[in-house]
Amino acid sequence: MAATLKPYLSAVRETLTAAICLQNFDSQLVERHNKPEVEVKSNKELLLTPVVISRNERERVLIEGSINSLRISIAIKQADEIEKILCHKFTRFMMMRAENFTILRRKQIEGYDISFLITNFHTEQMYKHKINSLIRCGAESITLCDSSFISIKTKRNCYRLR
Repeated sequence: MAATLKPYLSAVRETLTAAICLQNFDSQLVERHNKPEVEVKSNKELLLTPVVISRNERERVLIEGSINSLRISIAIKQADEIEKILCHKFTRFMMMRAENFTILRRKQIEGYDISFLITNFHTEQMYKHKINSLIRCGAESITLCDSSFISIKTKRNCYRLR
């Protein structure tokens, strides 16, 4: 693991551990509704301050919390046009299968490549440390995609030289 990757991932893990303390909270506007407050943003008192953990200017994680939900957005490093295309294909592939990944959002946040939404119902059904591990492993594999992008670009350049 790279020297800068380990502190980055440990900061993401510790911040997620602190932010994943979610509880059931019904809507203050509509009776019997329970919407993720981080998505609805109906009351500023229920929202936590968003936290951005950045490895560099292109690789970052945004963690937005509220009383009953948590949204995690990940930006993947894209150095050139090939990496942008590969990243777009990868994230599109994942988001098309969002119903299979219960915490994955279909639409990412502006400026980020992939987003997750965790509600209090997810923390009641799943173990919190397993959710944290899933997000951290996802962030780790996404940041390690850089080596895959390099190998794909190398193969493409070798093919072009033939």
